[in-house]
Amino acid sequence: MPSLPSLRPHKLALLMAAAALCAGASAQPTALTPEQQRFHDIYKELVEINTTHSAGSTTTAALAMQAELVKAGFIKDDIQIIEPFPKKGNMVLRWKGDGSKKPLLLIAHIDVVEAKREDWKTDPFKLKEDDGYFTARGSIDDKAMASAFVSILSQLKREGYQPKRDIILALTADEERGDIDSNGAWWIFKNKPELLKAELGINEGGGGELYGGQGSKPKLHRVQVAEKLYTTYQLELRDVGGHSSLPTASNPIYAMSAALARLGAYRFPVKLADVTKTYFSRSAQFASGQQAEDMRAVGNGSTDMAVTDRLSAVPLYNAQLRTTCTATMFNGGHAENALPQSAKATVNCRILPFDDPDEVERQLKQVLGNDKIAMRQVAPPTRSPVSPMTPEIASVVEGLTQEMWPGVPVIPFMSTGATDSRFARNAGVPMYGVSGLFTDPADLRTHGLDERIEIPRLYEGREFMYRLVKRLGS
Repeated sequence: MPSLPSLRPHKLALLMAAAALCAGASAQPTALTPEQQRFHDIYKELVEINTTHSAGSTTTAALAMQAELVKAGFIKDDIQIIEPFPKKGNMVLRWKGDGSKKPLLLIAHIDVVEAKREDWKTDPFKLKEDDGYFTARGSIDDKAMASAFVSILSQLKREGYQPKRDIILALTADEERGDIDSNGAWWIFKNKPELLKAELGINEGGGGELYGGQGSKPKLHRVQVAEKLYTTYQLELRDVGGHSSLPTASNPIYAMSAALARLGAYRFPVKLADVTKTYFSRSAQFASGQQAEDMRAVGNGSTDMAVTDRLSAVPLYNAQLRTTCTATMFNGGHAENALPQSAKATVNCRILPFDDPDEVERQLKQVLGNDKIAMRQVAPPTRSPVSPMTPEIASVVEGLTQEMWPGVPVIPFMSTGATDSRFARNAGVPMYGVSGLFTDPADLRTHGLDERIEIPRLYEGREFMYRLVKRLGS
């Protein structure tokens, strides 16, 4: 690192502010740089707009972010507000480059999951700033990235930055509700794909990990290059029922329970791909003993049953190794004094992107082992091919990670959950989930109560994304 006198004034200010922020929650509040203050204000504004499905509006949020970009110098007519459904607005900005490189897509969803005031310690739609954390619904998922992107493009615009490629910013609706018509990314790719066509894209799905609670140092930085496919099945078993005083052998609750018990005991076959092997080989350094040996073995391509069985005892590792299908809901019977006429269950599957969904369905039927169970797929899975870790994306992400967190490894990762990247990948846009936002897996509260992120980590993540966008756009 250069000595302090050799740094330019604005870089010195950023360094000093970051150092003070990272000093921990016990430190006295430190004045933010002008750009950090602008980001804070955008972040607070977006977080405090209710964008839940039940009571909120992503249109309101999209308009607010449009206004912020116009304030920074973008032309309002170049920023589209797309509202195919009431209160389900999306915002798309295209910042024209010089055309020497193909476009870059930045995507972040601005809807959030539901949050009940009576369940939270504070109002989930008022940004709480104390104890070293920002706490609110959407404080991480995904308004941290959405507001960062708005703040970053605004800063670059004020700085006179001239991108070599078009930079497309898409803030979208209803990501949290899955494959439905009002999902903004899905709708735009289906109806106006030319708006989002790009050479590569950045989205949520990655991020960093730290262990040991507040103030801990970053350990690893994940880049999401793949995600499992999502599909759900509704199961139903019917019977004529009867009086509960005359039990029969055909009780559908017992039969459905037995089928689900077989599913619970079943493991789909282990299937490895490059992303899986790389994940285990690079993550082995954070394990010890037998587990570290097993991770290195899988990293080298081993599918030895003893090795994978031991790793499968950890839910995250189990989900990396295979497709999973699990019962999530059950309902049976209609009266306490009557034999059940039906039993229903919901089974949710997360399919490896390199697995065959049709074969998974055949295996599921076979495991349930009851031909009388009617099985209906709620929605077919949206295929999501693995994005290659190209030299360009790898060199930029790894270079920036070493600049900001020396010694922290970058690990390609397959999400076990789902993001809007699947729609982009389906449309031929390689997507990379990377944010520079570090959280402790033991304190991960996204979708849960009192969602929060450490205040220094938010500003660090924003700085990482600023450098990432600037370099990829150059």
